[in-house]
Amino acid sequence: MDGLKIEQFMNHYPVTFSKEMVIEEASLRFLKTKQIGGPVIDRQDKLIGFLSESDVLETMLSSIYYNEHTKSVADIMREDVLSVKPYGSIVELAQMMIQANKPKVYPVIDDDGNLLGTICRNDVLKAIDQYMRSKFKKSPYKQI
Repeated sequence: MDGLKIEQFMNHYPVTFSKEMVIEEASLRFLKTKQIGGPVIDRQDKLIGFLSESDVLETMLSSIYYNEHTKSVADIMREDVLSVKPYGSIVELAQMMIQANKPKVYPVIDDDGNLLGTICRNDVLKAIDQYMRSKFKKSPYKQI
């Protein structure tokens, strides 16, 4: 199981945001891609923050309530981002993900901080499921 690496299961084409983007545009990206969070990157693809669907929803609700125009991504993004490396272990990531208050989506970055993709709980579950199915071939479950 130690051979399962993040790079094998990560999303190489995640939804991304710029800090200058308005919240309405970020909302539209979430709606089009059906992703629940994404990295905020600069012009050189360096990770500078993270934006979640719930951050956008909360901001849009506040805008409706106070009847004011919404903010930019920079105003609400999280700057203290937990990220992982592509050569990291799926098992270690799974153990981290099941702890309380941990993100559901992690940016995958190289050693220089450049965004390579994202990995979410569903990707990790798929990796572990595939591993288990390959080890227990007589499983009553069909492989997806």
